[in-house]
Amino acid sequence: MNIIEAFKVTRNLTNSLCKPLKIEDYTPQSADFASPPKWHLAHTTWFFEQMILKPFVKDYEVFDSEFSFLFNSYYNTMGKRIASHERGLITRPSVDGVYEYRAYVDKHIEKLLSASQLDKAVSDLVVLGVNHEQQHQELLITDIKYTLSRNPIHPKLYEIAYANTLQETEALEFIDVGEGVYTIGSHKNEFCYDNELGHHRVFLENYAIANRLVTNREYIAFIEAKAYTTSKYWLDDGWCFVNSNNIKHPLYWEQEDHTWYVYTLAGRVLLNLDAPVMHISFYEAHAYANFKNKRLATEFEWEVANAQFHWGKTWEWTNSAYLPYPNYKQGEGAVGEYNGKFMINLMVLKGSSVATSPNHSRPTYRNFFSPETRWQFSGIRLAK
Repeated sequence: MNIIEAFKVTRNLTNSLCKPLKIEDYTPQSADFASPPKWHLAHTTWFFEQMILKPFVKDYEVFDSEFSFLFNSYYNTMGKRIASHERGLITRPSVDGVYEYRAYVDKHIEKLLSASQLDKAVSDLVVLGVNHEQQHQELLITDIKYTLSRNPIHPKLYEIAYANTLQETEALEFIDVGEGVYTIGSHKNEFCYDNELGHHRVFLENYAIANRLVTNREYIAFIEAKAYTTSKYWLDDGWCFVNSNNIKHPLYWEQEDHTWYVYTLAGRVLLNLDAPVMHISFYEAHAYANFKNKRLATEFEWEVANAQFHWGKTWEWTNSAYLPYPNYKQGEGAVGEYNGKFMINLMVLKGSSVATSPNHSRPTYRNFFSPETRWQFSGIRLAK
């Protein structure tokens, strides 16, 4: 797929994810960590306008001068922005206005990409923009799910549940990996984020990693053993987190008459006991591993062993803090803000999930979230 096709496919997929929304669904912001669909639609467009069209197209006229302020996310070098927790207050521009903005920017990007000689700096930024939008496609799904889950009538948006139909039916086994020096990170001549660069060696002791994810059935045993009220399984931060927030089970679960239900984007349904557990925090994953007398793999252990098991159903918490690789170099300007400045107080997740966009996963990918994060499609693979 060439660059202009990849651009069009990506932009169309974002629009299709939003197609089932009602107009009232586009604006609410249900939590500080979840952005409204209208904001995602505009911000991913802002990226192409601000990073590519303005600096590389002579006499380009911006669609609306206010949008640079409204739809900047966290790029300090790109000027002022609204507070992230106030994105749901942007009732103007209208949803129609944001779609007009998308169409306007798409027309100019496609014209730029149709040039007989395309500057490599431009093509590289378009590829980055496509990948950036793919990240926001998954965030669209997770943010919409969280918002609709707050509605007491459990609305249905899609025909697919995204997660509850999955199966983990293999017998649990552990794959042995011998000690040795292994190479980590990306060194191929293909797109990756800068946080994957710095191809380097690590020494790993002997370890073993599970051939499959932890299931809902197995996690219920953790709940029924009163592990949420047993401090010995928990990191102190995790113990404070679950107690302060009265957390007793994964996000979106409800129990009625001894039966577990789960909210999905296909509505509220019976919990599939053989599906992988998901929507749990790092704290819960770590506590479950302790409960089983196991542990979470490091990101290096996961990356070395990934070819020996199937992955892609849930993001998998690792026991690795999100830190720079050796020789990591943060880029200049706004692009340099993409990953590097977040390398503190976050944990690495590996793999991908059922909500991850096509062609947006690879073994070296380093996703990262704060340890209390639960609204992402995150699960557990044990190690020892």
